[in-house]
Amino acid sequence: MKILFIADIVGRPGRRAVRELLPSLVPQYSIDLVVANVENAAAGFGVTQEVVEELFSYQIDVMTSGNHIWDKKEAAEFIGDYETLLRPVNYPPGTPGRGSVIVPTALGIHVGVVNLVGRVFMRAVDCPFRTVDMEIERLRHKAKVILVDVHAEATSEKQALGWFLDGRVSGIVGTHTHVQTADDKILPNGTAYITDVGMTGPHDSVIGTRKEAILERFLLQMPNKFDVAKNDIRFQAAVLDINETTGKSRGIERLDMPL
Repeated sequence: MKILFIADIVGRPGRRAVRELLPSLVPQYSIDLVVANVENAAAGFGVTQEVVEELFSYQIDVMTSGNHIWDKKEAAEFIGDYETLLRPVNYPPGTPGRGSVIVPTALGIHVGVVNLVGRVFMRAVDCPFRTVDMEIERLRHKAKVILVDVHAEATSEKQALGWFLDGRVSGIVGTHTHVQTADDKILPNGTAYITDVGMTGPHDSVIGTRKEAILERFLLQMPNKFDVAKNDIRFQAAVLDINETTGKSRGIERLDMPL
């Protein structure tokens, strides 16, 4: 089976790329399940219910997120209404929403998706290693195929989680930095891995934001408004080829496509 994971969707340009390119990519790569990180999909910060409904209409099956999931306050009110809209599983008990889900494909294959957030250079949350360890044990009795979105800043933390989970999950895809890495590979025990899938959105930017605003912040150290850029829209993603019987991955391919 094949899973398409779409890199962090940023603002209206990112949503447009998904709308225009996804319909042809699904048959082209024989995709069975589409997963996307959507935490920047609403004007670059957070997600609204309207945007969630829009993205589901483009045939995205599962949506993951990260540290920006609560940037739009309304998210806390509606996230519980969507079983396949995830927030990081290692947020404290009592946090709205859920951090993992098991979904069936059209062929009846059950796939577990886990959303995880890192701690290095980010806000303190529960230990991602211990939390995902327990979550994998819970899911593996119901799903052979398990995909983990590791939303983290530090490359070292993502790589460490890759080695920690090698052989126990089908794939580990890194998100958050918005810069696609060239280290897609199959780890020794059959887990597909990439440190960061990149960004679906405007690349004539600094990780999706207008260059001018970012340069002004760096040069003057003054607060200013961060608007989503508009040009050089690219669709970045990864295709994972997985043996549904064993849960091991056969291959992983990076996609980087202009709109």
